[in-house]
Amino acid sequence: MRAWRHRRIAFGLIALALLSAVAAVQPVLAVQPDEILTDASLEARARALSRDLRCMVCQNQSIDDSDAPLARDLRILVRERLSAGDSDAQVMNYLVARYGEFVLLKPTFEWHTAILWLTPALALLAGSLAMFAAIRRRRPGISGPAPLSPEEERRLNEMIDKSA
Repeated sequence: MRAWRHRRIAFGLIALALLSAVAAVQPVLAVQPDEILTDASLEARARALSRDLRCMVCQNQSIDDSDAPLARDLRILVRERLSAGDSDAQVMNYLVARYGEFVLLKPTFEWHTAILWLTPALALLAGSLAMFAAIRRRRPGISGPAPLSPEEERRLNEMIDKSA
């Protein structure tokens, strides 16, 4: 009994330690201390913009998450433009003009990016139609039960008479 209680306490402590470790884990951002602006509102705007810009080296990370040298250069460029008085839209337009729309993690919906936005929906629709057609092809048409033959009907009546 005592050993069971000690195991239960040990399990509880281990679970508590694991939960504490998970709760303490914070996302690691690549922003270096020397990049951070002293103006908190400008820094917040820079972080928001950095989350929407793609690292040209990593390609699937924002520049806020990437520690690539080019991402650092882009973070510094964003902060310089904001410090110079540019609006968020002006900073984004500047970066798109300089690097192309590929720099945006979420490209704008325009005629030349329509395939990026519509392909997932079209693939889902095509897959759903294919599944529907396959299921429909497999399942025979639902019809009522086949009528009994005269021999089956005679045997059924005999069984009913015996049970009654």
